[in-house]
Amino acid sequence: MSLVKQAKANIGVHPAMSFRDLNVVIIETGRTNVRAGLGLHDLLKTPTVANPQEILARVGLRRNASGEYLNKSQQPITPGGNAVKKDIGNSSRVSALPQHSEPNASVNDYLVGTALDEALAAGQDVSISWPFADGDVRDWTQAEAIWKYILFNRLQRRRVQNESPVLLSMPSGLARDTYERVCQIFFERFNTAGLAIIERPVAQMYAANSLNGVVVDIDEEKTDITPIYEGTTLHHPRTTIPLGIRDCQNYLAHLLKSNQSIVATLSPPDNPLEPEALHATLLDLVKLLWAEGHVRVPSDGETALVEDEGVTDIAAIVMAGKEKAVIESGMKKKATAKASAAEQARAREIEALDLLTVQFREHSLTLGKERHRLCEPLFDPTLLSGLPGTPPVSNAVRPLPLQEAVGIVVGQADIDLRQSLWAGLVVTGDLTRHVRGIGIALQSRVAPFVVTPDLQTDVQPRYARVLNVPEYYPEYRDTGNGLACFLGSSIAAKVNPNPVLCIFLF
Repeated sequence: MSLVKQAKANIGVHPAMSFRDLNVVIIETGRTNVRAGLGLHDLLKTPTVANPQEILARVGLRRNASGEYLNKSQQPITPGGNAVKKDIGNSSRVSALPQHSEPNASVNDYLVGTALDEALAAGQDVSISWPFADGDVRDWTQAEAIWKYILFNRLQRRRVQNESPVLLSMPSGLARDTYERVCQIFFERFNTAGLAIIERPVAQMYAANSLNGVVVDIDEEKTDITPIYEGTTLHHPRTTIPLGIRDCQNYLAHLLKSNQSIVATLSPPDNPLEPEALHATLLDLVKLLWAEGHVRVPSDGETALVEDEGVTDIAAIVMAGKEKAVIESGMKKKATAKASAAEQARAREIEALDLLTVQFREHSLTLGKERHRLCEPLFDPTLLSGLPGTPPVSNAVRPLPLQEAVGIVVGQADIDLRQSLWAGLVVTGDLTRHVRGIGIALQSRVAPFVVTPDLQTDVQPRYARVLNVPEYYPEYRDTGNGLACFLGSSIAAKVNPNPVLCIFLF
């Protein structure tokens, strides 16, 4: 079944409803950030609300000197009973990000977005909560506050005569009463004209132009691994491992402490930083490195690229929008050919060292290949043992390497589905927007899990294939797979001319 047919089959259409594409709202709800956009276009656009510094999926509640929570009028909120946190049934999905629920706080009492950023920048005492960090909804009032901010502040929708239907992506595996509560909020509180709900992994698989495969979604603290078959989530095998971007950053910051040049520059001997301050500074440096695209992930047995032998595929270059890069590469080759033997040798030496100079806090820092080790903890969690900032874990609960977790997830699926699952390995998450090569690195490491020697049948998987967002989406060429969920959600809304009253993709 084609992607379009499957998407239409999964959408329940209300026959009396017809909406304009320009009014459709797409909201991507992740564990730690929320993205949104208004309108569907012939060329699908990237989210207009996409700056993670502005729309982190967090809320804040002011406190006074006595530690009492304050409402929007700066008056103490009468303490309520202890909020009950719902058990989502999988301890590996529970986040360490803070959560403080005050039952008597209203939606308008919470600070969201720029208001929260300004309060923190001003040094106010604010209690931070992350209502989606567990892959579920921790607190409904806080979740409503975030969605309300997106709809009415950032997208400028009006509650009265709201003509915008919403397609909302949510984590997979939510309970039915969770979906019902979401519908209640959007219809009764926001007065939306229509609502569709799509599971995040399904949308991410749509973005890769496939209906079958395994979605590996790397977030701040957790990595969700979800198998998809015929556009439907296989809930039994899916899992979550407690590894994420934060672990990678902490590991690389630890490695950089052995770079004496960097440490001496950031923490000079005559005015040294405290160990905690130095570590925090190195973490900021690591965030700068990967956010600016200075990190790549080498695969096992990585080989050099084959030369093009003078043959240039002009159509492919134009389609990919890489004309400028090809021209610059050609000019560089000509300049290198004219250089002296000594200059060429020096250029090869610098290229082999892979040195990089960056500007960081008014300092000029030179780094080598160690920066490319950022993602090593994903494939070998034992590297995190004993590192500062990493909570101690026993051998019984030690996280599995990413490749092993993916192998177990596929191995728990039916035998006749495994070949299709291995044929669509999609690695996504905000890290993949800037760090390239994670998918290929994972592909080389899952090879031992693909072939089952005892299984000699026609459905025996032969290889794992990595899928990415196709380059014919021009707005997404430079975003890697980081915006796959938003793109897939836009596709699901676009393929149906009459957006839905409500859909559930289980």
